[in-house]
Amino acid sequence: MTGYRLKPGTDWTDALARCLAAAPEAFRTDRVLNLHGGGWHQDGIPAPATSPVDGRPILGPPALDPTTARAAVLGALDQHRSWGRLPLAERRARVAGAVDELAAHRDLLALLLVWEIGKPWRLARADVDRCLDGVRWYLDEIEPMLGDRAPLAGPVSNIASWNYPMSVLMHAMLVQVLAGNAVVAKTPTDGGTACLTLACALAARHGLPLTLVSGSGSELSPALVGDPAVGCVNFVGGRGAGGRVAAALAATRTRHILEQEGLNCWGVWEFSDWELLAGHVRRAFEYGKQRCTAYPRYVVQRDLFDAFLAAYLPAVRAVEFGHPLAVAHPDDEPPELAFGPLINDAKAKELAGVVADAVARGGIPLHRGRLADGRFLPGQNTAAYLPPAAVLAPPPSSPLHHQEPFGPVDTIVLVDTEAELLAAMNASNGALVASLACDDPATASRLAAQLRAFKVGINAPRSRGDRAEPFGGRGASWHGAFVGGELLVRAVTQGPPGERLPGNFAEYTLYPPT
Repeated sequence: MTGYRLKPGTDWTDALARCLAAAPEAFRTDRVLNLHGGGWHQDGIPAPATSPVDGRPILGPPALDPTTARAAVLGALDQHRSWGRLPLAERRARVAGAVDELAAHRDLLALLLVWEIGKPWRLARADVDRCLDGVRWYLDEIEPMLGDRAPLAGPVSNIASWNYPMSVLMHAMLVQVLAGNAVVAKTPTDGGTACLTLACALAARHGLPLTLVSGSGSELSPALVGDPAVGCVNFVGGRGAGGRVAAALAATRTRHILEQEGLNCWGVWEFSDWELLAGHVRRAFEYGKQRCTAYPRYVVQRDLFDAFLAAYLPAVRAVEFGHPLAVAHPDDEPPELAFGPLINDAKAKELAGVVADAVARGGIPLHRGRLADGRFLPGQNTAAYLPPAAVLAPPPSSPLHHQEPFGPVDTIVLVDTEAELLAAMNASNGALVASLACDDPATASRLAAQLRAFKVGINAPRSRGDRAEPFGGRGASWHGAFVGGELLVRAVTQGPPGERLPGNFAEYTLYPPT
């Protein structure tokens, strides 16, 4: 532990200096600016922020008041009307130029993700790359996807969680712009401020109609969700905040895309390839399971539990975590870690308390890692770090029994019948993904058809997917239009009268082939 040092040239101060040089219009030494009305504004009150990596102060989001936020939305509406009249070829050329400029700053964007949300270096760069590669695919494919479709009546308003600022939020914004819309985005409160500010600054230089604002979700909701100028609301987050957005939209006919979490489960039934499953267990801890398609629950046939445990425990003990930029020698590349910190120390403390409470109420602690096993700098603040943990049979009174922990904690439930397996895997009234570990393809397919998950893997995990692959959720995990590939373009454009988009709506549910 005492032999590590910070990789030279990767300090937060180095990253901020590079931001100031790359985008002086959007950064100051002590704050970032908001982007609205076609320009950068030093308005809003910067919120205090610290890096989850080591607790140091970093730039926080400058919170706007509701009046300024509504003015920003109206400014985006003006941009929307003029942008939608541009020929597709012009829009494509400008978005392509923005992608090229973002690619030129790829490593700086990734370094900001390390400091702001604690992503390990490899995963941070992958987040940026998935954004850029995905938008490039749309640049090639957009013409037949659009056809005779038209932009929406108003800009798309984006409210997303902090965990994937580039591959989810910025990617969606650039595709929405390509499809003919102006876009508004709220900076996630918990992280990603500098990364999104830099990305928007680089893209805005190419004339893209982007608005980036910060503030409290509840205070800005009347502008970002309820304002009649908004043509579509695109939300990614938890069921609590998502439910409030859905309630605000209930009285309107505003197009919406509401992605919410579910308890994604991996069922183990009549299975024997334990080496295969052990590899999936290790990889499942990437980014500390802080993603919407993480698998925090294993539902295991009781007769297989001894074999499952023999494969599971060595896999979870092999998971490496720690400071994403701690190296043994200055010339070393950043370490290949599964995860770094959680998003903040409050989340780490909360989740540690949830695990301890579950055990106190009768849950069985199968594994509890030690902070001492992590890779850290001498004397660094480790308050936001939580080692991997696993609890067998979490009690019904524990949040671990029915909620996604959004951290490096697994729960295991034992079952004796197929009916119990299905009930346990469907416990959260809908999920984004699920998987079954099963030797017999016919049995696996029969069980998969009864799972309330949008995507189901057989002996393999499922994920959000890239490019042409559709993405959505079943039950309470999704409201509104589905996305992915052509569906994302259809969700943010206007088709023929009476069109029924694939999605979960109050009036109907329509699923595409998955």
